Amino acid sequence: MQLAIKLIFAQVGIDQVIDSGAATSQSIAEGWDKQWLDLLQNNTSNNLYGALTNLGIFFAVGTLLFFMIQFLKDLISYEYTRPISALIWPFIVVVLLSNSGNGSILSNLTLGVRNFLNGVNQQVVVSADANNIYQQALNMSVAEEVAGSLLRPCQSLTGEQQSQCFVKAAEKVNVLWQKYRETYGNKNWINRLQTKVDNIRYGTGIVSETSFNSLLGSTVQTSIKNFLVSLQYAFQNLIEATMLLIAALGPIAVGGSLLPVAGKPIFAWLTGFLSIGIAKISFNIIAVLTAAVIVNGPGQNANVDPDLMWFIIFLGILAPILSLIVAAAGGFAVFSAINSTASLVKERI
Repeated sequence: MQLAIKLIFAQVGIDQVIDSGAATSQSIAEGWDKQWLDLLQNNTSNNLYGALTNLGIFFAVGTLLFFMIQFLKDLISYEYTRPISALIWPFIVVVLLSNSGNGSILSNLTLGVRNFLNGVNQQVVVSADANNIYQQALNMSVAEEVAGSLLRPCQSLTGEQQSQCFVKAAEKVNVLWQKYRETYGNKNWINRLQTKVDNIRYGTGIVSETSFNSLLGSTVQTSIKNFLVSLQYAFQNLIEATMLLIAALGPIAVGGSLLPVAGKPIFAWLTGFLSIGIAKISFNIIAVLTAAVIVNGPGQNANVDPDLMWFIIFLGILAPILSLIVAAAGGFAVFSAINSTASLVKERI
């Protein structure tokens, strides 16, 4: 939406852009939910997940030979202690890969874990973002660019033409302030931005380049902000796509779990799935906490005119990197814990 914000504003108006933006976000979320259901539950005998399940069964049959060789070797060397505990793996593989056509046990468990992670993520967002802090901070960062896209063409005009241009631009910008107040209330940062626009609108003579730059920035800066805002939306969708990809590869990981190795593929698969969930939750926590610093700090002071370019850079580049680092560390810890637990259970049985 932001990349074509000037063109959209000229065609449909600010209020429609805001409403359509919210509808687009909701539509994307519903689209991902539908894709999960279509892949993991609907007609899994003939869709992509069904094909991958068949491939997982093929791997299971192939690795069963190696499993039986190791089983017989252990039976000779350790009598009945270790071989009995190893028999649980063929049972687990058969149960998880059983496909009824409306989803296997594995697909239902995968969808359940995804819903659990989404539920935790939603609780984090709702509890930490009770007053739409994230959206406020984001709108604080791009509101000047929105106003600038409408006021900047007036700079090259003079006299009555410039005055009329300011009037028309201010009418469109006032719709934006009204939408913000309806959503967030009468916030100081909205009043500050409106005052800056009004000072330019009601100024006499030709507005100086310095006055414009203090409010509008440059076209290059606007393009960079638009790119970075789109980049953080792209990262969130990349997280969803990655989770879905890992979920689809679950049958292959299960099928390969009969290999007589210490680190079972199913453990690595589960670790990857949980790690992506951790990345998603971490990104939202980082974004909301950083947004709270802005909204509760300079956002509350009408006399402060902060440069929030750092916030956009943080959201578009640094926050995704940090969340992936946290997810990698968390995933390593989860994988180690799962392996240690599996080894302990194997020794006790």
